[in-house]
Amino acid sequence: MPEGDTLFRAARTLHRVLAGKAVVRFETVLAQLSRVDDDSPIAGRTVEQVRSVGKHLLIEFSDDLVLRTHMRMAGSWHVYRPGERWQRPRSAMRVVVETADFQAVAFDVPVAEFRTARELARDPAVASLGPDLLDARFDDAEAVARLRARGGMCIGDALLDQRALAGIGNIFKSEICFAERVHPFTPVAVLDDEVLRRLVRTARRFLKANVLESSGGGMVTTGRADPSARLWVYGRAGEGCRICGEGVVLERRGPQARTTYFCPHCQVLSEVPRTSA
Repeated sequence: MPEGDTLFRAARTLHRVLAGKAVVRFETVLAQLSRVDDDSPIAGRTVEQVRSVGKHLLIEFSDDLVLRTHMRMAGSWHVYRPGERWQRPRSAMRVVVETADFQAVAFDVPVAEFRTARELARDPAVASLGPDLLDARFDDAEAVARLRARGGMCIGDALLDQRALAGIGNIFKSEICFAERVHPFTPVAVLDDEVLRRLVRTARRFLKANVLESSGGGMVTTGRADPSARLWVYGRAGEGCRICGEGVVLERRGPQARTTYFCPHCQVLSEVPRTSA
């Protein structure tokens, strides 16, 4: 599933090519979007802004209409020049927003709906989100408080809870916990506020680093440019830890059996509050 940094970069690209431009063609295979387009055509409206909120991408049109999409596991937005050959088959197309200069095409997007600004503000999918890690107004204290309120959860699951923090996905979850030497299955209740604060700040640092223009779009948490050494533990089950050499462990827990990677030597599961080295 695309994480917050991926959605931020996608929104930034779409904003650059679409914002301020009139829509000359709107096409969709999704019935719920077609009904709105039939009643109030999208063609002729202006794209005012494209932005991301957590893992949601919002295209804001003139006359108070917002297209909200969520990528889930397989969705993506592409940008093409009119007439340029698509990299995905037409059968995967879900939405096309075209201006005189560019086509924005959503492929395999499972969630797409139109909302007014007022409806969006009340939409549980967006209104219930925790602080967005890439928002300039991000509040560390609120983020820590929201994690603290999830004392019965393990910290890995709490970091994935978009109602606590918006933007973290499975890869960043494992990488953030490793960077702070916190075992991902440690209950939140036994972590003190300073540890939670460090986890939040590391999460924000990782996501911000991965939306820099110079990042190249490849996820990096180690600070190393070598493509084979960009991540600390994710996807490296059985390989040596980059710090201690111990074998990285993969576990799947919970109803969704999400993958979690960690180093059992650097990240010791403890029933008492601990701090990182």
